[in-house]
Amino acid sequence: MISTNDFRPGVHIQLDGELYTVVEAQHVKLGRGSAYVRAKIRNMRTGAIVERKFNAGERVPQAFLESREMQYLYSDGESFHFMDTATYEQIALPAAVVGDGRRFLKEGTTVEVVFHEGQPLEVELPNSVELEVVDTPPGVRGDTATGGSKPATLETGAVIQVPLFVERGDRVRVDTRTGLYLERVR
Repeated sequence: MISTNDFRPGVHIQLDGELYTVVEAQHVKLGRGSAYVRAKIRNMRTGAIVERKFNAGERVPQAFLESREMQYLYSDGESFHFMDTATYEQIALPAAVVGDGRRFLKEGTTVEVVFHEGQPLEVELPNSVELEVVDTPPGVRGDTATGGSKPATLETGAVIQVPLFVERGDRVRVDTRTGLYLERVR
């Protein structure tokens, strides 16, 4: 059990038989009446975010998750195949479990797969990955009417905005959480 006073982003709880993760928590104390905790929680199975109020100090069941390091092998169109780096066991996960991070998955990438009671819940990619630019239009000097960026297609098929100086064949570092260009890698 965990107290609602200990809610922090990333804490996993169980409510009404469902698994949730705390996205945001705020302790509220009004002039009169008792304090409460206003929390935004995300359902781990559906991805829906719900805002809910809890009495301050209320205790809720905490969920314990297991995280395993796995290596991405390949995709067959319907599922994504991963190999446990410790046991060499292979599993296939549906696209819903992999989430939006699949845009930046490259064969051989090491990821963390989160399990709850033996069921895979989500795939956590590294915060940034290095990918090669396979297609981008040439950047014209002085063409900053669009904010100084242009679209670039990466080796995984993802399209991101990059600065005008990035060319085809360059390697770039991309933030997997936001999908934004970070820097060019030499």
